[in-house]
Formats: sequence, structure tokens, C-alpha cells
Amino acid sequence: MVTTPATKLTFEEYLTYDDGTGFHYELVDGSLELMNPPTIEHFLIAKLLEQVLDAEIKRLGLPWLCLREAGVRTGRNKSRLTDLCVVTIEQARELMNVSAVFQTPPLLIVEIVSPESVKRDYRYKRSEYAALEVPEYWIVDPLETKISVFLLEEGLYEETVFTGSQKIASRTLPELAIATEKVFVAGNL
Repeated sequence: MVTTPATKLTFEEYLTYDDGTGFHYELVDGSLELMNPPTIEHFLIAKLLEQVLDAEIKRLGLPWLCLREAGVRTGRNKSRLTDLCVVTIEQARELMNVSAVFQTPPLLIVEIVSPESVKRDYRYKRSEYAALEVPEYWIVDPLETKISVFLLEEGLYEETVFTGSQKIASRTLPELAIATEKVFVAGNL
């Protein structure tokens, strides 16, 4: 069983925290929350989306990067781990030799739902990312075979749901053309 410190951590302490287990944690109001290792389905979906986003960024010649499992500071003593995020090269340069926890909003965040992350992804991260002013947030939900794209409008997210053969519409990458079902097929072996 993994134990976490009983004392609250500051954001600065979290950036250097290492319990030697190799486990990943999010910081929620000063407490460490253990993130379960992803499933193979999760890894395969993340890999496909990372490849698609990388290809579109490269095709458009944008000075952006798509990163896996980067952190995003969402409060005073709060930091979330993203499945994927798109950031500017300038944002990445600022963190070149320190923990990859962004303190400025990424251009796009993608979370892939697992049974234990439903409330975290749909409720907590959604409100935290909106408060941080992340302009676009995707929830890829293999449990419901849908992708919800949230676009920030006047401080709140407006949701569009994509299913089946519908192509995901992205404001960040408006020429992106991938069908929702292709994302979920990628999660199969």
C-alpha cells in the first residue's frame, strides 16, 4: 500500500516531491492524490491523439508542442496531471530544466476518462481548467464512446459532444479531421 505524507504540501514542495515509488500524484488542496496506472486502452488512445495533434501542429508549422502527462497548476496548492496538452514552445522553454508543471494555461488539454476518473475529469478538472482560462478542453470518454469538446466562452465552457463518424471540431486546430470512432478503435488491439 502506498502512503502519502500526512502533512499538507505547498505547490513548491509538490514540484520536488519524490517518494521513490515512481507513482504519479496530483496535488489537491495540499494533499497528494495517487493516480492509478492507465490501462492499455488509455495508452493507445493517448498515443493516437498525440500523433494526430503532433502531425497537425507540424503540418501547420506552429511553434507548439503536444506533451503527455504534463502538470498544470490550477490553484494555490493544486496541480493536475493532463493526459495530453498542447503548449507553446515558449511555455515549454520556461520549464526546460524544472518539473513540467505549467503555471500558464495550455492552449488545449485532453483527458481520457477511466472508471475512477469520471467525476474528476467531468467535474473538478472542467471547473479548474475553466477558472485557469484553458481555451479548449477535450474529454475523451471510452466508457460512453463520446468526445466532449469544451470551448471557453466568457469564463464558462460551452460543450459540444461528438460520437460515431462525427469529426472532432477544434477551435485550436480548426483543420483537424479525425472521426470520433477512429479514436476509440485505436484503443483496441
